[in-house]
Amino acid sequence: MNSLELIICYFIIINLISFLSMGWDKRKAKTHRYRTPESVLFIQAVLGGSIGSILGMYVFRHKTKHWYFVIGMPVILVLQIALGVCVYMAPFEILFR
Repeated sequence: MNSLELIICYFIIINLISFLSMGWDKRKAKTHRYRTPESVLFIQAVLGGSIGSILGMYVFRHKTKHWYFVIGMPVILVLQIALGVCVYMAPFEILFR
């Protein structure tokens, strides 16, 4: 497996975990059980699972009334895209001096 395939696998897995975490937390909220801390949901998004988190928010209708999720998750995604573009566009020698 080359490095690009590993990166793609990582993003698929972290987004799946983020998506399922939103659904699992919604289920726990409905049954009044111990909840996943919001910080964990944000950390998963920051680690690359922002697309899964956003999809989970709207598929499960979870955390959509909290402004910091409605605004924060897309902001994290935009920052991740910007970082990815910067890394892709930067010359190799600048990144690894």
